[in-house]
Amino acid sequence: MTAPWRGIARDAGAILLGQLATIGFGVADTIMAGRYASTDLAALSIGMAVYISLHVGLAGIVQALIPVIGQHHGAHAPERIGEAFRQGLWLALGVSLPGCLLLWWPDAVLALAHSTPEMAVQVRDYLHVLAFGLPLSLLFRCYAGLNQGISRPLLVTLLQLLSLVLKVPLNAWFIFGGAGLPALGVVGCALATVVIHAALLLFALVMLRLHPIYRPFALWRRWEGPRWAAQRELLRLGLPTGAAYFFEVTAFTLMAVFISHFGTVALAGHQIVANLASVMYMLPLSIAIATGARVAQLRGAGDARLARIAGWQGIALAVGLAVVLGLLLLLARPLLLAAYTQDAAVRAAASGLFLYIALYQVFDATQVATAFALRSYGVALVPAIGYAVGLWGIGLAGGYMLAFDLGGRTPDWLLGASGFWFGNAAALALVAGALVLLYRSVSRRALQPSGR
Repeated sequence: MTAPWRGIARDAGAILLGQLATIGFGVADTIMAGRYASTDLAALSIGMAVYISLHVGLAGIVQALIPVIGQHHGAHAPERIGEAFRQGLWLALGVSLPGCLLLWWPDAVLALAHSTPEMAVQVRDYLHVLAFGLPLSLLFRCYAGLNQGISRPLLVTLLQLLSLVLKVPLNAWFIFGGAGLPALGVVGCALATVVIHAALLLFALVMLRLHPIYRPFALWRRWEGPRWAAQRELLRLGLPTGAAYFFEVTAFTLMAVFISHFGTVALAGHQIVANLASVMYMLPLSIAIATGARVAQLRGAGDARLARIAGWQGIALAVGLAVVLGLLLLLARPLLLAAYTQDAAVRAAASGLFLYIALYQVFDATQVATAFALRSYGVALVPAIGYAVGLWGIGLAGGYMLAFDLGGRTPDWLLGASGFWFGNAAALALVAGALVLLYRSVSRRALQPSGR
């Protein structure tokens, strides 16, 4: 039998390409908005922090489809896969409604940023446009979850790569204007994203209708409304997963809100570093998704021993590659900064944060791979509590104390944005260690007949 890590690496490679295409949206937005105007780049930093915090939390709920579909796939139950997918669509529509409302009325969050009235208007307009794309994006996540659960992620990747090809010229048109369209600046980033989400969902529907790989699942043969039993199964995993994502991402994105207090230069520098960290995160996240799907499939097939091995191998693969990426990032620092901005002050603000990214990525890779493996065992609530206590209670609150020198003893090198990055990295290290110990216990217990 093929070693689990080989299948994980193969699926992760396909997922990674798609994830990089998706994160390429943020890279394109950051670079183009930065070249349009520094004020638009700062507005993008705040708006993106709000949107990503919300979107990732809601997408985490929908992502409960991956282990559910993975177990049905491992158990050779194709019609159960179709049932789970249809219920996932209802779930995506349900959670998108409160998300749209929050994007339409973001004033409570914007008040935390203490932004200028002009910037607040830009951020609000940016979020209003993205509200129309949120349900489209979550519905597409159901299609992605289906393919990842059956270990066929390449079909999703092809669509995501196509979307990036379309995103860049649309961004250029909407941000800078032309052909009768006025320059929209940061709002143009959001408009291009909504158009792409609509195109992605349309292409996904065509694939589901025409591609033979989906025929055994009878996706459209019988349509039913939301069933509480199925929704409860998805929500049991999805709500804690979404909460964990929310705590993890907001501990990261809320830094932008607080760092905005230090001025536009500090915020723009942080945005560059945060964008790079998001790009690097795609590799361990891709491995984590592939690991979770493989563990779920093996558990569905009744092979608890190999499922446990698959989890450990996926974690090791994610951590090892994160170390390599961190070193490459430090070596390429001058080139990366030159690509993002020509402003010397912004480059100086971003340069000092690179070491934190390298350390941050190793701990982040450990926790995300372990968390996905745990969800395949149905364990999601305890990790979510760990994220809340660690990332908010230690990382965000501790980083705030350091950055603003609340105790009066913060060394100079931890003042400002550095304090937030240091606090977040330390918290991630604690969470990652706790999750590894939890996985060791859960996977060992599953080896016993009573634990299966």
